[in-house]
Amino acid sequence: MKVSVITATYNSARTIQDTLRSLEQQTYHDIEYIIVDGASTDDTLAIIGNESSRVSKLISEPDRGIYDALNKGILAATGDIVGFLHSDDAFASVDSVQQIVNTFVQDEKDAVYGDLQYVSADDTSKVIRLWKSGDYSRNKLKSGWMPPHPTFYMKRECYEKLGVFDLSYKIASDYDSLLRYLWGGHVTMSYCEHVLIKMRVGGASNRSLKNIWLKSCEDSRALKNSGLAVIPALFWKNFSKIPQFIFKS
Repeated sequence: MKVSVITATYNSARTIQDTLRSLEQQTYHDIEYIIVDGASTDDTLAIIGNESSRVSKLISEPDRGIYDALNKGILAATGDIVGFLHSDDAFASVDSVQQIVNTFVQDEKDAVYGDLQYVSADDTSKVIRLWKSGDYSRNKLKSGWMPPHPTFYMKRECYEKLGVFDLSYKIASDYDSLLRYLWGGHVTMSYCEHVLIKMRVGGASNRSLKNIWLKSCEDSRALKNSGLAVIPALFWKNFSKIPQFIFKS
């Protein structure tokens, strides 16, 4: 089973080394690693050239943001399943991809997801939050539940059938896409009960009050487009994050 892993980069020199090394160390070997770079002007491309021997495809050209870059990666992918490794994230262990593949083989679902650790931007060994996903039920989507998108791996044929990221969303296209796949598209999904990804805190969605407001507005639009009730879903979506700060292991 070939796994296409896509990394979108733009001036990512500060963090990309950890990302590359975590991919390099994966024990699973049938990985197609695709990097889509937005024409970086820092040392990103030089670091990629020096640090990674497992890059299958490198695209470097201007784009319209991260979702445009990820769409390019999806269209370039030839793997059986597709997932994303963001340029400030890292796989949590050397067998993260193997654990994902094992779950696909065992459960025979369309998609697989797992748990995620939010870690300090300066010290990735310091866990800030633990996103313990729990088992999947489609009804959970009504209460704002979602799998952590960086841990979400789906069969490429589902992308071909249901489409890629909607570029009209600036900050919440991942939420919109998951609603389209899981609620509208009835994609079947299985929970891999392992921490799969370490994600540095300080992402775009919570970087400022303006971005928090924009995220809420776009989340509301995605829920309306899916025919789900907005207010209860948004309330529980945010309220459910509180335990992540308490139970970190």
